[in-house]
Amino acid sequence: MSVAQIIWNVSPEFLVFSDSYAIRWYGILFSLGYILAYAILIQSFKKERIPHIMLEKMTLAAIIGGVVGARLGHCFFYEPIRYLHNPIEILFVWQGGLASHGGAVGVLIAFWIVIRKSEYSYSFLLSRAMLVVPLTGACIRLGNLMNSEIYGTETTLPWGFIFERSAEVGAHIEQAVPRHPTQLYEAGAYFLVFVVLQLLYWKSIRFNNPIKTNLIIGIFLLGIFATRFFIEFFKANQVPFESAWILNLGQILSIPFILYGMYVLFVYKFQKK
Repeated sequence: MSVAQIIWNVSPEFLVFSDSYAIRWYGILFSLGYILAYAILIQSFKKERIPHIMLEKMTLAAIIGGVVGARLGHCFFYEPIRYLHNPIEILFVWQGGLASHGGAVGVLIAFWIVIRKSEYSYSFLLSRAMLVVPLTGACIRLGNLMNSEIYGTETTLPWGFIFERSAEVGAHIEQAVPRHPTQLYEAGAYFLVFVVLQLLYWKSIRFNNPIKTNLIIGIFLLGIFATRFFIEFFKANQVPFESAWILNLGQILSIPFILYGMYVLFVYKFQKK
């Protein structure tokens, strides 16, 4: 093993109050992602003179829709048999288990509920939210790193991580085996998408040339889900049944988002002509 490889033994708990209660890094980073997104959107909404009450409604919708959708997505995509036999455990969010694809669907539905009766189009406000969602996603992936979860396959690369605490979070992993830090791969990629979208948006504001809704949506969908699709090749399987598949569940669930992103960018290019 190369000395450059990293021993990852960080505690997932930020502050421990008792054996049954602690503040975890995941919760802090999850919350930080939403707070930063909200703070940035305040400025965007001011520039475009969108009422602040709409931002508040969308933020609440994103929190509720995101958590509910992510929880249901995990329960029914990754462990359906367990939760169909014990449906009450769906409510036990503190036991872990959130799926980002389910969270995405949950947010889309929640946004539709709060936007449909407003004076703004659904796609317009959705595109504004997409300007900051990648930053939230990056924070959440850092939370996964602090939990020593959603790690990668074995690697001999010098930046491989040995997740010593993996057994503590219920993961099945061989000890002392360097693995791809896929949490960092995703966090970095999502942050890059965030930077690209922010540069495009604020450039359009500066030159008084409103950015097209389809361009934002297309870049977001391709940037996030194509990245997710690619990085999944370096991830360890999340559930046993994926071992027999060519593509894992995360990749399969990403395909509809990728295809729609390609379609939206095609429409944007056609309209531009």
